[in-house]
Amino acid sequence: MSVSVIDGKAFSARLQDLVGREVAKVKADHGLHPGLAVVLVGSDPASEVYVRSKRRRSVEAGLASFAHELSEDTSEAELLELIARLNEDRSVHGILVQLPLPDHIDADKVLDAIDPDKDVDGFHVLNVGRLSTGKPSLVACTPLGCMMLLQDLLGDLKGKSAIVIGRSNIVGKPMAQLLLAQDCTVTIAHRFSRDVPKLCRQADIVVVAVGRAGLVRGDWVKPGAIVIDVGINRITDADGNSRLVGDVAYDEASQHAAAITPVPGGVGPMTIACLLANTLTAACRQSGLPDPELTLNSK
Repeated sequence: MSVSVIDGKAFSARLQDLVGREVAKVKADHGLHPGLAVVLVGSDPASEVYVRSKRRRSVEAGLASFAHELSEDTSEAELLELIARLNEDRSVHGILVQLPLPDHIDADKVLDAIDPDKDVDGFHVLNVGRLSTGKPSLVACTPLGCMMLLQDLLGDLKGKSAIVIGRSNIVGKPMAQLLLAQDCTVTIAHRFSRDVPKLCRQADIVVVAVGRAGLVRGDWVKPGAIVIDVGINRITDADGNSRLVGDVAYDEASQHAAAITPVPGGVGPMTIACLLANTLTAACRQSGLPDPELTLNSK
């Protein structure tokens, strides 16, 4: 079987370009300049790189970018005070607090303090509840990106059998809700599930997000299935060379799947593009405007 490689990098570039065009349109037509505030506490090197990328791509898409870089010893009360100010700031339509936070700060308390309508990460319990009950919500960026890739590839997902391996609040659970909203039959597998390979072989769509390199083997994949690999794991070979791999044994799964996301270059690039899309959507909703049309179709 010839497998199609799902190019998340190319799709994310197209999505960012579309967001940029829509931002320019709402600025010209309504005087609305969507703004994203990113808050970084401490000096974690990986977080610093990620935040710089978010700020750069925000500016490229025409968003107003507000950076708040706080020292490692910033107190929880000080961070909550900043969030309260951003909640009230009408020029800020999206708020993102970069995780992880220092140990002395309660991340759940911080995330719950963000105005749900500005919660562009989609982590607030009200957005989670809205998603699960089918109401308009801001959806976590990674599963939203996965869904966009699936819809671009398949169009209508109605009636498809899907398995989500992993039940995290960030990816697994919202991914399952998005699939349910598209009328898929959804199985959620986790470390206590029995005979996950058998469950996987029954699925037309396989989404894996557990953080275990090569967990899903090729013979787990139903012929013709679509495989979305969210995992990012760094491994070192016998020669001491390191590389990034996913949760799926890519070479093996490619022998069975109709389409598969690579790692890197698959789901990863979609996360920031969806953050930009969420910021634009949040700005339109806060201003009483219709949701922007952000549907892409490569066909």
